[in-house]
Amino acid sequence: KGAIDLIDVANNLRTKLAACGHSLNNVSLPQIVVVGGQSSGKSSTLESFVGREFLPRGTGTVTRRPTIVQMTPNQHEEYVVFSHKPEVRFTDFKKVREEIETETRRYPGPTGFTSDPIIMQIYSPRVLKLTVVDLPGLIKNVPDGDDRSNIQEVRKMVLKYIEPKEALILAIIPATQDFLTCDSLEIAREADPKRERTIGVVTKLDRPNDGDYKSVLENRKIYLQKGYVGVVNRNDTEDEIDLEEILQNERAFFENHPAFKSLKHKMGIPYLIQMLQKTLRTHILKFLPQLRTDISQKLVEHQKELKNFEIRMGDSIGGGKP
Repeated sequence: KGAIDLIDVANNLRTKLAACGHSLNNVSLPQIVVVGGQSSGKSSTLESFVGREFLPRGTGTVTRRPTIVQMTPNQHEEYVVFSHKPEVRFTDFKKVREEIETETRRYPGPTGFTSDPIIMQIYSPRVLKLTVVDLPGLIKNVPDGDDRSNIQEVRKMVLKYIEPKEALILAIIPATQDFLTCDSLEIAREADPKRERTIGVVTKLDRPNDGDYKSVLENRKIYLQKGYVGVVNRNDTEDEIDLEEILQNERAFFENHPAFKSLKHKMGIPYLIQMLQKTLRTHILKFLPQLRTDISQKLVEHQKELKNFEIRMGDSIGGGKP
């Protein structure tokens, strides 16, 4: 098959590995992992990929387990299927949000967080083929009475997902905060010290900020091999905003902004999605041979374990005979 199917190949592998439970959880798949602090514009950016609002919202820590979002173009219908409810098609995106919240509460883990992902497939005429992993937002501080261990719990989960060399890291950087103290870049540098796998996404560029984000977007402040893309988000406090309108406003912003108009051809959500799609396909192609080897080795190990188990069972049953 041609390169256009590589994302499908990775998605199918993920589904099959998930069906095996934890028996193959040492196999790392090429994937885009989205990392950002709370209120960084992470949810709004992901929803712009889909053209729908579907992620849980609210103050504090909203996301408590990873969500793997698999997007597939479909000209005729728009619906969502969850791997834990494969027989149900969700057509109401408010119900999709409720299902994510319900499924998160169902398996909270001992600390309220779990690294076991929710897997959802979105079929829509609005999307390009792409798969991303949304993680809980990095926590800088907690209110009085909240568990401070949540800070480390989220950090540990993020590192688990971004440390494998197969992971592409999408670091969300809000322009409303100091660039040099950005928590998503800091943790990305820890996992990717050579900065080979990290893509910077600068959000909220239309909001007032004091930083020189032109030099950031030109890759002159903290160099990333894959560079930076700037986007304009809807306000997290506003509900039911037309996402088509957001994209029009974003285009107008980059075309007219004196600092950014020279970069407009490499800015915005549509450019970001196409760049991620191309980068992910290249990344999958790079790791596919090793992935085949890893899975084959795991299967051989499991077959040996099964054979040994059958021999022990046979000996046990045989040993009980007179």
